[in-house]
Amino acid sequence: MKKIVGLASFTLFAGLLFQSCDNTERKLPILGEATVEKKMVDGKEVIDSIYPTIPDFKFLNQDSAYITQDFFKDKIYVANFFFTHCPSICPTMQRNLLKAYEKYKNNPKIAFLSHSIDFKYDQPHVLKDYANKLGIDNDQWQFVMGSKADIYGISEKYLVYTKEDASVPGGYDHSGYLVIIDPERRLRGAYDGTNDEQVTKLLEDLDVILNEYR
Repeated sequence: MKKIVGLASFTLFAGLLFQSCDNTERKLPILGEATVEKKMVDGKEVIDSIYPTIPDFKFLNQDSAYITQDFFKDKIYVANFFFTHCPSICPTMQRNLLKAYEKYKNNPKIAFLSHSIDFKYDQPHVLKDYANKLGIDNDQWQFVMGSKADIYGISEKYLVYTKEDASVPGGYDHSGYLVIIDPERRLRGAYDGTNDEQVTKLLEDLDVILNEYR
């Protein structure tokens, strides 16, 4: 499994930085390298930090319907990248993401988005069967597919490594991060979906960001 250089250590640092604060006081960091923008406000120069955001997208979901960024408007969502016949990290990652789905099931402020990186096999009916086997019975968790260019391109925006690679089991290589996206489409946390401690931290941080956008 590939790692995002520096991201895991950054997440750990952020956790240590805020560990003395309870969930009602602290806020999650914003991930990604910010650009500085100068603008005039009431005749004064103000410096603003502009962070990376997830761009517009359009993917086909497990119900053969197109899903865009509008589905997640005003929501916090957790995104990841997987494929249905993955023989390595995906089963563990998806079972752990299921814990978050079950905890926040029917909460209108929380959603989940799993992108298949197998653009050849994971058609909507395959994704539907996969979702059913996981026990997903509402539209809160979306499973989507798209072209290689679109899926692999947007994975970079989530800071997630994806690659078609015939030399690895299953034919695809990817990192197992679960990424929190806020209603402003900014990255607010990344967690190793195969690590129990990281998944526990994800659940805690979802409570934190829910409080921020309550």
